[in-house]
This record gives sequence, structure tokens and C-alpha cells, in this order.
Amino acid sequence: MLQDLIANGQSMRTVSLPRGRQRLHAMPTSAGYEVRENETYDWDGRRRGQTPFTVLQHTISGSGRLRYQNRNYRLQGGDTLLVLVPHNHRYWLEKGERWEYFWISMNGEETLRIHKLVLSTAGPVLKLQPSTIDHLADCSLRLVRGATSAGAASAIAYEAAMALYDDVFGSPAFAAELSLMQPVIDHINANLEKPLPVSELAGIVGLSRAHFSRSFAESEGMPPAEFVLQQRLQRAVKLLTKADFLPVKEVAIMCGFEDANYFSKVFRRVYGTNPTEFRTTGMYASIGKLK
Repeated sequence: MLQDLIANGQSMRTVSLPRGRQRLHAMPTSAGYEVRENETYDWDGRRRGQTPFTVLQHTISGSGRLRYQNRNYRLQGGDTLLVLVPHNHRYWLEKGERWEYFWISMNGEETLRIHKLVLSTAGPVLKLQPSTIDHLADCSLRLVRGATSAGAASAIAYEAAMALYDDVFGSPAFAAELSLMQPVIDHINANLEKPLPVSELAGIVGLSRAHFSRSFAESEGMPPAEFVLQQRLQRAVKLLTKADFLPVKEVAIMCGFEDANYFSKVFRRVYGTNPTEFRTTGMYASIGKLK
């Protein structure tokens, strides 16, 4: 199916269909296949509006660059990028380089939930099975050729989300790693207001600090300290959204940030605004749905 998509030629389709009064839980917003070469191509995840959506983009050949929060990646053939918008990331084409890829952009509550789960587990750069890539290419091609109704388009988006889910979570090796780290994750989520040093987390599963850090990163797609920070920020978003009577300083303490200024700095780095602005401007209406 990937070869069929390539043979169809470079194309992009924005999906804009009447959806009726009911919100669909999975909906594509665009899909396509492109080759970019020595030209301006640059997307900043904090400057694409406040309506949440995801981008699933597979590199066929060439290379692209991704900066996700404070980590840099070089995407090459076989790498699949997954990002949420709005979010602190940027992906772009370096001058003089070539990037061949296909993509599907999606929104909807269920799509966002699944993709957030994938991101928290495996990170923004994925190595998918060839059969999954073929399946996703087929979904992209069907969207490019045109879905006949909102329901048909939604079904394709959901199919793509489930293909990704099965690839990431379906292997026996992943299940074993997940079960090993689950007590650590449970401990983190139950104690986010407390200090959570890596040595303490390693002791839960009886591993040395170095061995634990490697195993945790392989299992969850990020180092343990970064995972803890992500969970703290997710709790902060929930409290800012659902408990607006709490002062920002108290929210910071409840999420494990002793210094409210540091909390504000980290929050802005990830979400592009500080906690107070987040509340007063109503940004929680879009970002909060991602949590």
C-alpha cells in the first residue's frame, strides 16, 4: 500500500465534511504524501492555533529534524513522528536536505487519548512494523482519494489510531516491560506532591539507579525524571482546569513544585503560556482536553 500511495503522486487533502451536531471521537483533518527538497518547511507546535490535533508522519526517505521539548531528533527512513498540537515542539527540513514522507493529521477525543498514551509510552519518534506502515499508508491514500461522508472519514482515522495502538502495545516484550515498571508508575502518580528521586524509584523494583534509568527509558520512552515532570504538569493542567478556586502557588505545591516561579517557567516552556494566563485566557478549553 505504501507503493500505491507513492504511485498516486504528491498530494494533500484537507478533510472538511459536515459532522452534524454530534462530535466524532476520531476525525482526520488532513492527509497526504510529499517530497520536500531544499526549501522552507518548518512547523512550530505552539503556533498552530489552540484547537488540539495530532500529526502522525512517516519518513519514507531522506531526513527531517524534530525538536521535542528539549530533545533533538534526526528523522530518517523508517522513522515515524507523532506530535500533539498545541505543544512545545518543532519539526523542519534543513537547508540542502530532502524529506519524503506521508502523514495523517487527526483530532477527536479518542484519537487524542490514544496518541497521548503512545507518546507517554514510546515518545515522539517510533519504529513501526512494515505491516503497520503499509496499513497507515493505505489509510492516508483512502483519505487523499476522498471519504464519502464524515462517518467514513472518522472510521479511517480510528482505524489508523488502532493500527498504531496495536503496533506499540501489542508485543509480548512490551507487556513484560510495562508490568515491571507499573509499580513505579503507580508510586509516581500517588506521590506527585513529594520529591521523587530516581534512587527511590529504582528501589521499588530492586534495580541499581543506572540499570533502572535505562530500563525505564526503554519501557516508557523517556528518562524517569522527564516522566515525573510530565505527570506533574498533567496534574497541574487538571487542577488549573477543574479547581480554579486554588491559587496557582498551591497548585504548584500539590504537583511537586516547591518554587512557584520555576513551576511557571516549566509550564510556559511546554504550553507556551504561564499558569495564570492559562486560566484567564481560557486556554484550558483546548489544552485541558488533552489531559
